[in-house]
Amino acid sequence: MCAQYCISFDDVEKAHVNIQDYIHLTPVLTSSILNQVAGRNLFFKCELFQKTGSFKIRGALNAIRVLTSSTLEGKPKAVVTHSSGNHGQALTYAAKLEGIPAYIVVPQTAPNCKKMAIQAYGASIVYSEHSDESREKVTERLLEETEGIMVHPNQEPAVIAGQGTIALEVLNQVPLVDALVVPVGGGGMAAGIAITIKALKPNVKVYAAEPLNADDCYQSKRKGELTPNLHPPETIADGVKSSIGLNTWPIIRDLVDDVFTVTEDEIKFATQLVWERMKLLIEPTAGVGVAAVLSQSFQTVSPEVKNICIVLSGGNVDLASLTWVKEAERPAPYQFVSV
Repeated sequence: MCAQYCISFDDVEKAHVNIQDYIHLTPVLTSSILNQVAGRNLFFKCELFQKTGSFKIRGALNAIRVLTSSTLEGKPKAVVTHSSGNHGQALTYAAKLEGIPAYIVVPQTAPNCKKMAIQAYGASIVYSEHSDESREKVTERLLEETEGIMVHPNQEPAVIAGQGTIALEVLNQVPLVDALVVPVGGGGMAAGIAITIKALKPNVKVYAAEPLNADDCYQSKRKGELTPNLHPPETIADGVKSSIGLNTWPIIRDLVDDVFTVTEDEIKFATQLVWERMKLLIEPTAGVGVAAVLSQSFQTVSPEVKNICIVLSGGNVDLASLTWVKEAERPAPYQFVSV
């Protein structure tokens, strides 16, 4: 596996050692009403309670630890990344622990709460247009100006390994788990979790979930080749607008069992359902996995896959932008659910 992919399970184990004293062991919660709607036993890995408000701190901390231990000159002069918000917050926090300046390229359309949090943690924000081309051009310029090191939000191997530590915790917290459901954008979390699960419990399923409006992972799996989104996707789930990349694709291709897509209305109502029934303020990206499990298409999954853990990836919600709460029509799976 080490030669085949950009990381091995050994890298995930090392990441666990690197970060375990600096992160929270987030709880796994349940909901009887959501079990009823899904017809399965659901377990929710609450990464919204993680430091910086999302799972991203795992990969960011591990990357900083690896960088500082492998650089002959000592600490890098700076770290640079591009992020819709959560990775930017996480990398800034991790870099600050080591006294390293952080520069974050953020699309102008990123939620205000995430931009403000990045600044509050002490990073320098540089804005880009919404396109991948603009983001990468600005990032390259920053790398030259700062003589910094790039920490990619989802293709950096140390980041992928850090995200895989989620699965180590889930296997301890939910020993009888049959499947994990993971929202997928660039694929760092899905890839890290897949590497870990298939190394330790290969019979456990790993399902990726993504918006129908940003379905590059689904299309890639269907076609058997990397198929990025052609245009910047429009979705309420801002954390999964990125396409999977060269490092995450081989792992997802081989080790992720299936990919489920969900509509914007399904994401919105799943998110609201978690807010109102579980009292958990998840962001819509975290609602993608919930929406997938509650969707009609998930009914094709064998009834033997009974115990399902959904990773609630984060809770950095832009409360000022919640005009969409009253906009969506109620999808079919939720018709009988009072929220």
